[in-house]
Amino acid sequence: MKKTKSILITGCSSGIGLCTAKGLQQFGYRVFAAARRTEDVEKLNNIGLESVLLDLNDSHSISAAVEHVLAQTGGQLFALFNNAAYGQPGAVEDLSREVLRQQFETNLFGTHELTNLIIPVMRQQGDGRIIQNSSVLGLAALPFRGAYNASKFALEGLSDTLRLELAGTGIHVSLIEPGPIESQFRANSFAMFKRNIDRQHSVHHHYYQGVEARLAKQGQAQPFTLPPDAILKKVIHALESPRPKARYYVTVPTYLLGYARRLLSTRLLDKILLKVSSGENK
Repeated sequence: MKKTKSILITGCSSGIGLCTAKGLQQFGYRVFAAARRTEDVEKLNNIGLESVLLDLNDSHSISAAVEHVLAQTGGQLFALFNNAAYGQPGAVEDLSREVLRQQFETNLFGTHELTNLIIPVMRQQGDGRIIQNSSVLGLAALPFRGAYNASKFALEGLSDTLRLELAGTGIHVSLIEPGPIESQFRANSFAMFKRNIDRQHSVHHHYYQGVEARLAKQGQAQPFTLPPDAILKKVIHALESPRPKARYYVTVPTYLLGYARRLLSTRLLDKILLKVSSGENK
């Protein structure tokens, strides 16, 4: 009898995490769907998923979630999908140290701490899959997204290093690099923008007016946006392939910018990225 593989997925309250959790459960995986709010954990349980409370900003919450999952699986876990993250818009010069730290606490430090708790389990098993949900903005930076750009660039570097360090262990590390995906990401980014950026007193206040108008457009389709099941397909390949890819591009912008970064000079790529940025709020 084939043993059911288990996977822990963070950020499952909506969007990519929820879609992936439901899809992998249907695919035959035992899914532990993590969320940071109690009401979201209850919602996930109510739709038939095994859910666990996990706040990446809280070390105790991380360790308690891992202990719970391992207790349920007999101390084993085949895969970890680090999906939870949020975006903090705003010019670099308008980011306080604390706001930047908060971005890294969720998008990098918490993910790192969780991963380090799982690696010994996978080493003991002799196999495992670690999948990191990065972004096209981990490949190429866009203006006014400095905190998010930096956190994803850092995740890319940490993941590349980890992949090299785990070579030969049976543990594979893959990065998913999506562009625009249908999710609550835009709404959550807008909330963080309003909370943490002093738009009125910034030298960029005229640009921010356009940012507010763009981020406020809830429910409107954005160019090249794909549904979250586009991520699910890549995750399944990263889990099932005997030789998973180091990177999985998702959406047209990721492919274009991924190739452009390799082929173009920095000066020319900057011109393209500035043009993209100047046109997005129109």
